[in-house]
Amino acid sequence: MFNAEKVKNDCVEWIKSFFDENGRGCNAVVAVSGGKDSSVVAALCVEALGKDRVIGVLLPNGTQSDIDDSHKLINHLGIKHYVINIEKAYEGILGAFPADLELSAQTKINLAPRLRMAATYAISQSSNGRVANTCNLSEDWVGYSTRYGDMAGDFSPLCCLTVGEVKQIGYALGLPSELIDKTPADGLTGKTDEDNLGFSYAQLDRYIRTGEIDDADAKALIDRKHAINRFKLQAMPCFIYGDGTADRD
Repeated sequence: MFNAEKVKNDCVEWIKSFFDENGRGCNAVVAVSGGKDSSVVAALCVEALGKDRVIGVLLPNGTQSDIDDSHKLINHLGIKHYVINIEKAYEGILGAFPADLELSAQTKINLAPRLRMAATYAISQSSNGRVANTCNLSEDWVGYSTRYGDMAGDFSPLCCLTVGEVKQIGYALGLPSELIDKTPADGLTGKTDEDNLGFSYAQLDRYIRTGEIDDADAKALIDRKHAINRFKLQAMPCFIYGDGTADRD
């Protein structure tokens, strides 16, 4: 049984400890998308640090149809926020792309979250901040996240929690249900996350926690995605010269 209240409280204490050790007096900076993950992370940070030490960053790429959800969270928590529209940077990079190199669809998809993270770190560095990672275990398990984009951050409250568990914590935090239960979508193709993945988060969460799954095709797809994306969760491989240290004595 998942005790959302206990896990929520434990996570709040963990965030407090992180800031005590890695940024006493610093602010938590959260890229706010209007979805459940960034909403839960922001709310956890408010409970841990107080609303005056949490900064939300809204990062539309041109016009964002659901940006009202981001503002709803900001108003609900009462936190300071900034808006940086990445459209000019996004279009600028696409326009400067080498003519002899084919621009893949996945490149265009991943460019936006990488620019968003660069902007989030710019806000963080200018406001005595530490950037919160907002990825959850379910997405990370199958690589549904962008390396050096939404996978980046200085601390990660949700990395060991499945989608279903994140939702339960959202309810424990008293967040608006429309943010917790909002159907996650990529914001580009009109498809939901589950459309893109080829299986439901309920199937994935159950498989992660119990090893049980009724759909053989879904199992094979999950296993394949997990295997080919495992490198994203590992430390960068490093060539070790000598004993791997720099002796300056």
